[in-house]
Amino acid sequence: MPTKPPNPQTAVVAVIAVGGAAGASARYAASLLWPTATDGFPWTTLLVNVIGCAVIGVFMVVISEVWAAHRLVRPFFGTGVLGGFTTFSTYAVDIERLIDGGRARSGLAYLGLTLLAALAAVWSAVWLTRRVLAWRQS
Repeated sequence: MPTKPPNPQTAVVAVIAVGGAAGASARYAASLLWPTATDGFPWTTLLVNVIGCAVIGVFMVVISEVWAAHRLVRPFFGTGVLGGFTTFSTYAVDIERLIDGGRARSGLAYLGLTLLAALAAVWSAVWLTRRVLAWRQS
């Protein structure tokens, strides 16, 4: 009986799972280092999401324009580690918690601030990384 060839997606799923576990562990560590009070503003989640967005900006420039990365690097680090590190689910729960706690303005401010700060972090990181790389090549 012939053996079935391995599914090439198995390796991709495996590295995403390992990276996701590492990223989620790092996010959990951040929440232990800088816990958010029950009635407090979710600064830790905001900071984690902004840092993750900045790192993805740097990472995408490096692997797209500088380094020919192995095919599993992007799923491991981009999808796995950074996907596990950043957190849309906690962000959504934090907004709901603020609104349900009678702090609708804070919830809406957090909603907008996170979106703006995350987009600014990606854009700034891409721009800065390209500038540093151009400077190093000159």
